[in-house]
Amino acid sequence: MNILDKTYYYFIGAGGIGMSALERFFKSIGKNVAGYDKTQTELTAELIAEGIDIHFEDNIDLIPSGINKDNTLVIYTPAVPKDLTLLNYFLVNDFKVMKRSEVLGEITKHTYNIGVAGTHGKTTTSSILGHILKVADLECTAFLGGIAENYDSNIISNGSKYTVAEADEFDRSFLRLSPKLAIITSDDADHLDIYGERDEVKKSFQEFGNIVEEKLFVHKGLPFDNALTYGVDLDADYNAYNVRIIDGHYVFDVKTPNGILTDIGILLPGHHNMENAVAALAVADYMGVSHEKIKEALSTFIGVKRRFNRFEINGKIYIDDYAHHPTELNAAIRSVRELYPGKKVLGVFQPHLFTRTRDFVDEFAQSLSQLDSLILLDIYPARELPIEGVTSNWLLEKVDLNEKIVSSLEDCMENIKKQDFDVLLTVGAGNIDTIVKPIKKWLGEA
Repeated sequence: MNILDKTYYYFIGAGGIGMSALERFFKSIGKNVAGYDKTQTELTAELIAEGIDIHFEDNIDLIPSGINKDNTLVIYTPAVPKDLTLLNYFLVNDFKVMKRSEVLGEITKHTYNIGVAGTHGKTTTSSILGHILKVADLECTAFLGGIAENYDSNIISNGSKYTVAEADEFDRSFLRLSPKLAIITSDDADHLDIYGERDEVKKSFQEFGNIVEEKLFVHKGLPFDNALTYGVDLDADYNAYNVRIIDGHYVFDVKTPNGILTDIGILLPGHHNMENAVAALAVADYMGVSHEKIKEALSTFIGVKRRFNRFEINGKIYIDDYAHHPTELNAAIRSVRELYPGKKVLGVFQPHLFTRTRDFVDEFAQSLSQLDSLILLDIYPARELPIEGVTSNWLLEKVDLNEKIVSSLEDCMENIKKQDFDVLLTVGAGNIDTIVKPIKKWLGEA
């Protein structure tokens, strides 16, 4: 089956960030794209405005009339409930139904594919790499797990000789890819509801490393054989050094197997983002992109939405970040402390998944204890049912802070207004993003 031969592409879970990148891809090549999601969001509104037909009721009567089993490919995300009426309708009526990861694998397997994997950093790294290849005018499409600010999109499209694909470890999806090159940024344990044991996560990353055809790039210290390494001050194959901060931004040099790049500037804050930039630089350098184009791209990459987005409003600093794992929380808080030493930091954190909260409760507590004060929101369940005893109150008890409360999302704004802070940090992967605009509006009026 040639996956591009269909007339219609129908997405179940159409508002997902990874799903919507595929929707935009199929739309860009002239296909009819439609789908269902249970929730209306800013992203679904944008997709509808782009001509993608999305409905929000699990009702087969809302399926576009031109769709049939011969002309349509149905694509779904594993987060979709198995008892969904729409999904079962398509299965019972012999439609071709595929997971998102399978479709991404099919689209990219006939291209020179670069997979970007890792528990943390893959969205920013793949976005930077996609931007470098676009600036270098390579024929490349990048499928991203976030909205790249330079393009206001989760797809960067400039031809199909090369593809960059964010390689998701959730349910081992990344094993569907056929990468010529790949980056592994980290192999920390996560998704233990799927993997069971922490060692199984690391084994899965090893499996991914083994399917890379040409060359693997890994963060220095990760246990992969025959890989090129990268890092910051780590004596890696691609090593950033002479790091300094000029006008509030990182500037550094990089030693590579092909020479030295000097005075590289990036706009992104945070030590972890320097590492992400070096990872993308390493692959671009290996692919033969000129050092001038690499430097130009890195100096013009603005960032990814909800990846340490900074706003300065009426003397207050507000930062919004997608961090939902203790390692990511540590990186975000470290960056805040680095940028704003001595400032009082209020954190608003929404835990994502009952299983992740249960599995990493002590690590979350240690991370959150680095704040000055904390508003802890109720756990965002996503695809899960509650687990007895696993609550935000349970996590809060373990956090070593004097100023700490649990709040619902609905009451969050009122609780923020009662707090004294210099820097406000909102963090999480659920629906905490719905308070970003209200916070900015309030700070603008305060």
